[in-house]
Amino acid sequence: MTAPDFTALFLTLRLAFVATVILLVIGTPLAWWLARTRTKVKPVVEALVALPLVLPPTVLGFYLLILLSPQTAIGSFWLSVTGSTLTFSFAGLVLASVLYSLPFMVQPLQSAFETIARKPMELAASLGASPWDAFVSVALPASARGFVTAIVLTFAHTLGEFGIVLMVGGNIPDRTRVISIAVYENVEQLNYAQAHSLSLILLALSFSVLLFVYIFNKRFPVHVG
Repeated sequence: MTAPDFTALFLTLRLAFVATVILLVIGTPLAWWLARTRTKVKPVVEALVALPLVLPPTVLGFYLLILLSPQTAIGSFWLSVTGSTLTFSFAGLVLASVLYSLPFMVQPLQSAFETIARKPMELAASLGASPWDAFVSVALPASARGFVTAIVLTFAHTLGEFGIVLMVGGNIPDRTRVISIAVYENVEQLNYAQAHSLSLILLALSFSVLLFVYIFNKRFPVHVG
Protein backbone atom coordinates (compact mmCIF):
# COMPACT_ATOMS: atom_id res chain seq x y z
CA MET A 1 0.00 0.00 0.00
CA THR A 2 1.14 3.50 -0.79
CA ALA A 3 1.19 6.36 1.70
CA PRO A 4 -1.98 7.96 0.19
CA ASP A 5 -3.77 4.62 0.53
CA PHE A 6 -2.75 4.33 4.19
CA THR A 7 -4.12 7.84 4.68
CA ALA A 8 -7.38 6.84 2.97
CA LEU A 9 -7.66 3.79 5.23
CA PHE A 10 -7.06 5.87 8.37
CA LEU A 11 -9.58 8.48 7.22
CA THR A 12 -12.15 5.74 6.59
CA LEU A 13 -11.68 4.24 10.07
CA ARG A 14 -11.86 7.70 11.62
CA LEU A 15 -15.05 8.50 9.72
CA ALA A 16 -16.66 5.21 10.73
CA PHE A 17 -15.74 5.72 14.39
CA VAL A 18 -16.98 9.32 14.59
CA ALA A 19 -20.22 8.57 12.73
CA THR A 20 -20.91 5.53 14.93
CA VAL A 21 -20.41 7.50 18.15
CA ILE A 22 -22.69 10.30 16.96
CA LEU A 23 -25.33 7.83 15.83
CA LEU A 24 -25.15 6.01 19.16
CA VAL A 25 -25.94 9.27 20.95
CA ILE A 26 -28.70 10.25 18.53
CA GLY A 27 -30.08 6.83 17.71
CA THR A 28 -30.54 5.50 21.25
CA PRO A 29 -33.22 7.99 22.40
CA LEU A 30 -34.86 7.89 18.98
CA ALA A 31 -35.03 4.09 19.00
CA TRP A 32 -36.33 4.11 22.57
CA TRP A 33 -39.07 6.56 21.64
CA LEU A 34 -40.06 4.51 18.59
CA ALA A 35 -40.19 1.34 20.67
CA ARG A 36 -42.37 2.83 23.41
CA THR A 37 -44.55 5.43 21.70
CA ARG A 38 -48.10 4.88 20.47
CA THR A 39 -48.43 8.13 18.57
CA LYS A 40 -49.97 8.10 15.11
CA VAL A 41 -46.89 9.73 13.58
CA LYS A 42 -44.72 6.73 14.47
CA PRO A 43 -45.01 5.14 10.97
CA VAL A 44 -43.96 8.44 9.40
CA VAL A 45 -40.85 8.67 11.59
CA GLU A 46 -40.02 5.00 10.95
CA ALA A 47 -40.32 5.57 7.20
CA LEU A 48 -38.02 8.60 7.38
CA VAL A 49 -35.47 6.62 9.39
CA ALA A 50 -35.57 3.72 6.91
CA LEU A 51 -35.49 5.94 3.82
CA PRO A 52 -31.69 5.62 3.29
CA LEU A 53 -32.17 1.85 2.90
CA VAL A 54 -34.12 2.29 -0.35
CA LEU A 55 -33.00 5.72 -1.56
CA PRO A 56 -30.02 5.64 -3.95
CA PRO A 57 -26.99 7.12 -2.17
CA THR A 58 -26.33 9.46 -5.08
CA VAL A 59 -29.81 10.96 -4.66
CA LEU A 60 -29.31 11.54 -0.95
CA GLY A 61 -25.81 12.86 -1.65
CA PHE A 62 -27.14 15.24 -4.29
CA TYR A 63 -29.67 16.82 -1.94
CA LEU A 64 -27.10 17.01 0.84
CA LEU A 65 -24.71 18.71 -1.57
CA ILE A 66 -27.35 21.36 -2.18
CA LEU A 67 -28.42 21.63 1.45
CA LEU A 68 -24.86 22.02 2.77
CA SER A 69 -23.60 24.44 0.12
CA PRO A 70 -22.42 27.90 1.24
CA GLN A 71 -25.47 29.44 -0.42
CA THR A 72 -27.83 27.87 2.13
CA ALA A 73 -28.43 28.88 5.76
CA ILE A 74 -26.72 25.77 7.12
CA GLY A 75 -23.73 26.03 4.82
CA SER A 76 -23.25 29.77 5.29
CA PHE A 77 -23.51 29.45 9.08
CA TRP A 78 -20.88 26.71 9.12
CA LEU A 79 -18.65 28.77 6.85
CA SER A 80 -18.93 31.84 9.09
CA VAL A 81 -18.11 29.82 12.22
CA THR A 82 -15.33 27.55 10.94
CA GLY A 83 -14.03 29.39 7.89
CA SER A 84 -14.46 26.29 5.72
CA THR A 85 -17.34 24.76 3.79
CA LEU A 86 -19.33 21.73 4.88
CA THR A 87 -19.21 20.33 1.37
CA PHE A 88 -15.93 18.69 0.36
CA SER A 89 -14.82 18.45 3.99
CA PHE A 90 -14.49 15.75 6.64
CA ALA A 91 -17.32 17.35 8.63
CA GLY A 92 -19.56 17.03 5.59
CA LEU A 93 -18.61 13.36 5.27
CA VAL A 94 -19.56 12.80 8.90
CA LEU A 95 -22.95 14.44 8.46
CA ALA A 96 -23.65 12.46 5.29
CA SER A 97 -22.57 9.21 6.96
CA VAL A 98 -24.76 9.89 9.99
CA LEU A 99 -27.84 10.35 7.80
CA TYR A 100 -27.03 7.42 5.51
CA SER A 101 -26.28 4.97 8.34
CA LEU A 102 -29.12 6.08 10.63
CA PRO A 103 -31.32 2.99 10.07
CA PHE A 104 -28.43 0.64 10.83
CA MET A 105 -28.26 2.12 14.33
CA VAL A 106 -31.92 2.80 15.04
CA GLN A 107 -33.61 -0.35 13.75
CA PRO A 108 -31.57 -2.93 15.75
CA LEU A 109 -31.94 -0.81 18.89
CA GLN A 110 -35.67 -0.39 18.34
CA SER A 111 -36.09 -4.15 17.93
CA ALA A 112 -34.10 -4.76 21.12
CA PHE A 113 -36.10 -2.20 23.09
CA GLU A 114 -39.39 -3.67 21.87
CA THR A 115 -38.52 -7.04 23.44
CA ILE A 116 -38.29 -5.46 26.90
CA ALA A 117 -41.46 -6.06 28.88
CA ARG A 118 -43.13 -3.05 30.45
CA LYS A 119 -43.51 -4.69 33.86
CA PRO A 120 -39.80 -4.53 34.82
CA MET A 121 -39.72 -0.84 33.90
CA GLU A 122 -42.89 -0.20 35.89
CA LEU A 123 -41.50 -2.15 38.83
CA ALA A 124 -38.33 -0.07 38.80
CA ALA A 125 -40.43 3.09 38.75
CA SER A 126 -42.56 1.84 41.65
CA LEU A 127 -39.37 1.34 43.67
CA GLY A 128 -38.50 5.00 43.21
CA ALA A 129 -36.22 4.78 40.19
CA SER A 130 -36.24 7.76 37.86
CA PRO A 131 -36.88 7.11 34.14
CA TRP A 132 -33.13 7.44 33.52
CA ASP A 133 -32.26 5.04 36.37
CA ALA A 134 -34.80 2.52 35.11
CA PHE A 135 -33.41 2.81 31.60
CA VAL A 136 -29.81 2.28 32.77
CA SER A 137 -30.54 -0.52 35.23
CA VAL A 138 -33.20 -2.42 33.28
CA ALA A 139 -33.30 -1.48 29.60
CA LEU A 140 -29.58 -1.24 28.85
CA PRO A 141 -28.57 -4.67 30.21
CA ALA A 142 -31.57 -6.30 28.53
CA SER A 143 -30.73 -4.75 25.15
CA ALA A 144 -26.96 -5.29 25.17
CA ARG A 145 -27.19 -7.59 22.17
CA GLY A 146 -29.05 -4.95 20.20
CA PHE A 147 -26.43 -2.34 21.04
CA VAL A 148 -23.59 -4.57 19.86
CA THR A 149 -25.42 -5.34 16.62
CA ALA A 150 -26.28 -1.69 15.98
CA ILE A 151 -22.78 -0.40 16.69
CA VAL A 152 -21.01 -3.02 14.59
CA LEU A 153 -23.41 -2.80 11.64
CA THR A 154 -23.22 0.99 11.64
CA PHE A 155 -19.43 0.91 11.71
CA ALA A 156 -19.25 -1.70 8.94
CA HIS A 157 -21.78 0.12 6.77
CA THR A 158 -19.86 3.39 7.07
CA LEU A 159 -16.65 1.62 6.03
CA GLY A 160 -18.16 0.70 2.67
CA GLU A 161 -19.90 3.97 1.80
CA PHE A 162 -19.14 5.23 -1.68
CA GLY A 163 -21.82 7.12 -3.56
CA ILE A 164 -22.84 9.53 -0.84
CA VAL A 165 -19.29 10.33 0.31
CA LEU A 166 -18.22 10.90 -3.28
CA MET A 167 -21.12 13.29 -3.87
CA VAL A 168 -20.65 15.27 -0.65
CA GLY A 169 -16.88 15.06 -0.17
CA GLY A 170 -15.44 14.46 -3.61
CA ASN A 171 -11.99 12.93 -3.86
CA ILE A 172 -9.61 15.24 -2.01
CA PRO A 173 -6.43 13.50 -0.75
CA ASP A 174 -5.95 13.67 3.04
CA ARG A 175 -9.39 15.26 3.47
CA THR A 176 -12.20 13.28 1.85
CA ARG A 177 -10.53 10.42 -0.06
CA VAL A 178 -11.78 7.35 1.78
CA ILE A 179 -10.79 3.80 0.93
CA SER A 180 -13.84 3.02 -1.23
CA ILE A 181 -13.05 6.04 -3.40
CA ALA A 182 -9.39 4.96 -3.54
CA VAL A 183 -10.53 1.58 -4.90
CA TYR A 184 -12.64 3.26 -7.57
CA GLU A 185 -9.77 5.59 -8.49
CA ASN A 186 -7.34 2.68 -8.90
CA VAL A 187 -9.80 0.80 -11.09
CA GLU A 188 -10.24 3.88 -13.29
CA GLN A 189 -6.47 4.03 -13.66
CA LEU A 190 -6.37 0.29 -14.49
CA ASN A 191 -4.26 -0.28 -11.39
CA TYR A 192 -6.02 -3.53 -10.57
CA ALA A 193 -3.35 -4.85 -8.21
CA GLN A 194 -3.69 -1.88 -5.91
CA ALA A 195 -7.48 -1.94 -6.18
CA HIS A 196 -7.39 -5.63 -5.29
CA SER A 197 -5.29 -5.07 -2.16
CA LEU A 198 -7.55 -2.25 -0.94
CA SER A 199 -10.67 -4.28 -1.68
CA LEU A 200 -9.27 -7.19 0.33
CA ILE A 201 -8.77 -4.87 3.30
CA LEU A 202 -12.40 -3.72 3.10
CA LEU A 203 -13.56 -7.30 2.66
CA ALA A 204 -11.58 -8.49 5.67
CA LEU A 205 -12.78 -5.63 7.87
CA SER A 206 -16.42 -6.08 6.91
CA PHE A 207 -16.32 -9.85 7.35
CA SER A 208 -14.58 -9.56 10.72
CA VAL A 209 -17.11 -7.18 12.23
CA LEU A 210 -20.05 -9.20 10.92
CA LEU A 211 -18.53 -12.42 12.23
CA PHE A 212 -18.16 -10.77 15.62
CA VAL A 213 -21.88 -9.89 15.63
CA TYR A 214 -22.98 -13.43 14.81
CA ILE A 215 -20.65 -14.99 17.38
CA PHE A 216 -21.76 -12.53 20.05
CA ASN A 217 -25.45 -13.05 19.29
CA LYS A 218 -25.03 -16.83 19.42
CA ARG A 219 -23.29 -16.72 22.80
CA PHE A 220 -25.71 -14.21 24.29
CA PRO A 221 -29.22 -15.10 23.07
CA VAL A 222 -32.17 -12.83 23.76
CA HIS A 223 -34.33 -13.63 26.77
CA VAL A 224 -37.72 -11.95 26.45
CA GLY A 225 -39.81 -11.03 29.46
